[in-house]
Amino acid sequence: MTTHRKHQIEYGDFQTPSELAMEVCRVVASTGFQPASILEPTCGVGGFLQAASQQFPATEVLKGFDINAGYVQSAQQVMQKVAFAGTVTVEQGDYFAMDWQPILAVLPSPLLIIGNPPWVTTAGLGAIGSKNAPQKANTDALRGIDAITGSSNFDISEWMLRQQIRWLVQRGGMIAVLCKTSVARKVLMNSWEDSIPVALARMYRIDAQRYFGAAVDACLFILHVATSASCQECAEYASVDTLTPARVFGLRNGRLIADVRMHNQWGHLAEEGLSGWRSGVKHDCSQVFELRSDGDAVINGANQIVKVEPSVLFPMMKSSDLAGGRSPSRYLLLTQRSIGDAPERLCRQAPLAWKYLLENGELLDQRRSSIYKNRPRFSMFGIGPYSFAPWKVAISGLYKRLTFSIVPPFNNQPVLFDDTCYFFPCRSQQEGELLLQLLNSRAAQEFFLSHIFWDTKRPITAGLLNRLSLHTLAQSLGYRSSENLSWLIERQRAEYGTVAQQMVLLWQ
Repeated sequence: MTTHRKHQIEYGDFQTPSELAMEVCRVVASTGFQPASILEPTCGVGGFLQAASQQFPATEVLKGFDINAGYVQSAQQVMQKVAFAGTVTVEQGDYFAMDWQPILAVLPSPLLIIGNPPWVTTAGLGAIGSKNAPQKANTDALRGIDAITGSSNFDISEWMLRQQIRWLVQRGGMIAVLCKTSVARKVLMNSWEDSIPVALARMYRIDAQRYFGAAVDACLFILHVATSASCQECAEYASVDTLTPARVFGLRNGRLIADVRMHNQWGHLAEEGLSGWRSGVKHDCSQVFELRSDGDAVINGANQIVKVEPSVLFPMMKSSDLAGGRSPSRYLLLTQRSIGDAPERLCRQAPLAWKYLLENGELLDQRRSSIYKNRPRFSMFGIGPYSFAPWKVAISGLYKRLTFSIVPPFNNQPVLFDDTCYFFPCRSQQEGELLLQLLNSRAAQEFFLSHIFWDTKRPITAGLLNRLSLHTLAQSLGYRSSENLSWLIERQRAEYGTVAQQMVLLWQ
C-alpha cells in the first residue's frame, strides 16, 4: 500500500468536490433551518466552509478544524478570499484529542455541524496499524458473542456523529454530513433508542463512485435535534435533486422498519419466537471440506484426489448456485450429523475421511473464527436433523433478490447449503411447493421488503425469514387447512424431527 493511500484511509482524506458541498448546503437551506453558527470538525481544504458562507451569508460564525496543517493553511487561504460578514476561523486540531466543550460553549445557537467525516472502520485502521481513532468502549453493552462475530467493529464516523448529536441535545441544532447509508441508519437507530429529540431526519443518496471513487452506498444525512421533538421516521431520497422521498423508514416497536407504508399494511403477519428457517453449514475451510467430482475421482480445493467414504459426502449448494438456478456442483464432507456429534467418531466409522482430516489438520487448525475455540477438532456448525430433510425451500443471503427456490434431493441425497444460504426443511415436494406459493405471495414479499435494507452486507437473514408467521399468512390469504400446511405451521414452533412430529399430532 502506498503512503498516500494509507494516509487517505487513516484520515479519511477524500476531499468533497465544491459542486457536492454546494448541493449539501442547498438541501440544508431547503429544510428551512437557518444556523447562527456553523462548525466543520474535519474541514480538509475548506470546501464545505466556502459553500456554507455562500448559502448562509447571515451566519455569525464559521469555524473549522483539521488535523492536517497543510489543509488548514489551504482552507485559511480559501476563506480569506470569501466575502463573508461573520467571523471565520480555521485551526489545526486532532478531533479525538480535543476538548470540544469550551469550543461549543461560545458558538451561538442554532448550530449546524457539517462535513464529511472519515468513512473507515476501526478494523480498517487496525489493518494499517493506525491509532487515529477514539478509545474503544463498550457503549452499546455488546454481548460476548457480538464482539466475537464482529459487531464490536464500528465506523469512525458513526462514533463521531453519535458524539455530535449528543452535543445538540441541550442546545438544539442540525447535523448535515456525508456518510455511508449504513452508518446513517445506525446513528438514527441509536438516537431513537436513546430518546434523542429528533425533529427531522432525511437521507439523500449520493453517487460515491462519481464523487470519491468509492464503491460504497453513501448519502447526505440530515438530522435536526430540537427540544420536545419525537420524530421516529426518516425520509429517504434517491438523490440530492429529488423532491419526493422514495420511501420512509422508521422505528416501530423497537425495530427498524425499511418501508413504513408496507409495514403498516403487512405488519400484522409478524410473530416473535418462531423458527424453521436455518442457515447452512459453517465450516470456514472450503479447500478441505468442499469437493468436486471429476469422473470417478473426487478433487479438493488444492486439486488433490481425495479418497473418503461416500457416507460423509453430501451434495452442496452455495448462494451463487441458488441465484443461478444451478444443480449442485460440489460435495461437502460432513464431520458431524449434529452440533453435539463428535468428529472423532469418523476414526471408527469413516477411517479414510478421518485420515484425510488429519493430513489437513494444520490447515483446519488455522480457521480463524472464534466459534471453533474450545470445540472438538474439525467441528462444523449449522448441522442438525433439519439439514437432512429431503426437500427444502432456500434463498441466498447475499444476493439482492427476494427469490426463493425449491430444492429437491440430488442423486437420492438431501442437498446441504453453505452458511450464506437459508433454508426451510420440507418432508415432500408437495410441502415445498405449498411453502413456495406462500412465500411468493404479494403479502409475504412486501412483508419481507418492508424489513430489508438492500445495501447491508447480508440483507436477508434467518431472523428476518422467521419473523413471518406462516399461520397468519395462510389465514390472511384464505388457505384451507391441510396436512402439509399444518406441518409447515408447526415447524415454525418446534424443532424439525421427532419432537415436531409429536407436537403436530398433539396439535391436530
